[in-house]
Amino acid sequence: MKTVLLIGVGRFGRHAAMQLSRLGHQVMAVDIDEERVDEIVPFVTGAQIGDSTNEAFLRSLGVKNFDLCIVAISGDFQSSLETTSMLKELGAACVIARAERDVQAKFLLRNGADHVVYPEKEMAKWAAVRYTGDHILDYIELDEHHAIFEVNVPEAWLGRTIGNLDVRKRFGVNVLAVKRGGVSNFAVTPDTLLSGDMTLLALGEQSALRKCFKI
Repeated sequence: MKTVLLIGVGRFGRHAAMQLSRLGHQVMAVDIDEERVDEIVPFVTGAQIGDSTNEAFLRSLGVKNFDLCIVAISGDFQSSLETTSMLKELGAACVIARAERDVQAKFLLRNGADHVVYPEKEMAKWAAVRYTGDHILDYIELDEHHAIFEVNVPEAWLGRTIGNLDVRKRFGVNVLAVKRGGVSNFAVTPDTLLSGDMTLLALGEQSALRKCFKI
């Protein structure tokens, strides 16, 4: 369990707060907007209304006591930059800041952010891959070249085993798991028989995955 200071509970911040809480982490949510704070209260450990660019207010939160500080301010990059900088000056252990563009990321990293996230950019990339491939159900990018795809079992594979297909040797693709009814089974063996009610979680180079599944 981590203690998280989340600054900014707009759309991204709200979803982050709710997910962190579901994962069992303790979340202190902060926003300058009273209505936003009232809406997030049921989902977090604590919440405060305040201006994160005010050093006295930020200091009062005891930022050193949090394992992680997330700056999720949207639509006001100046405030995001000032908040990020002050968090590090006040001794925050780890600061993650939200950016909308590469130039923002550069400034945030120069001014104290340990990591930068791009919600819109990442979602756009995911959607582009997910919805331009007829058989891709989900997609996780591991690096520039490698990914995990969730795909339907190709029709030609039905009734055959993983070992019989030998996709690792033919394409350099590893079938990590089979998924049925929303439940993943990672105990995949060469004898695993494929059926139409399954999907596959496959790992490999993106070019190899596309070739293997004819995406």
